[in-house]
Amino acid sequence: MKLYIYEHCPFCVKARMIFGLKNLPIELVVMLNDDEETPKRLIGQKMAPILQKEDGSCMPESMDIVYFIDKKDREPLLTGQTNPAISTWLRHINEYVNKLLLPRMAKAPFAEFATPEARSYFKHKKEASIGSFDELEQHSAGLIKKVSDDLRQLDKLIVKPNAVNGELSEDDIHLFPLLRSLSLVAGIDYPTRVAEYRDNMAKQTQVNLLSSVAI
Repeated sequence: MKLYIYEHCPFCVKARMIFGLKNLPIELVVMLNDDEETPKRLIGQKMAPILQKEDGSCMPESMDIVYFIDKKDREPLLTGQTNPAISTWLRHINEYVNKLLLPRMAKAPFAEFATPEARSYFKHKKEASIGSFDELEQHSAGLIKKVSDDLRQLDKLIVKPNAVNGELSEDDIHLFPLLRSLSLVAGIDYPTRVAEYRDNMAKQTQVNLLSSVAI
């Protein structure tokens, strides 16, 4: 099977996680960000991730891919209860966090930005929706403080470092990709349990953190 992804994309991380958690082989194919032809050929529109199955058929939508792979062997891993407080926390932070993340993603050495044209494509698309990256970066200090404050609230919700609610659940699939994205931001203050959970999930899922290229 092949999984077509962007390295920066949290939705792609969701799909990657289930393969790592189940220790299943998957060929990752990183598309250039301005490559519209490949995803349109596979599923009729530009989006990621895309799973190409053994029979050549293709499946979009990150959570559909997660459910498909998790249940394929009839031994699902994501059997734990979800916690509404995790969803509430994610909704809150997602209201503002892209103002911090997207300008940094546009500068990071991701494979989908291997050409100047692909990087420019991303920047222009995202600036059209959230505003000038240069202006947003002027507010970084305040946003970093806000994230650090919100992570202290999250710290109280983490039950175990290997599963946010004590047993692997959909909450882990939604939470870890955000924490992985935040590892691209230098200067965030991580409480102990959040850091342990983030680092442990990176190992369990075999999805790299971005700390080595933090901006």
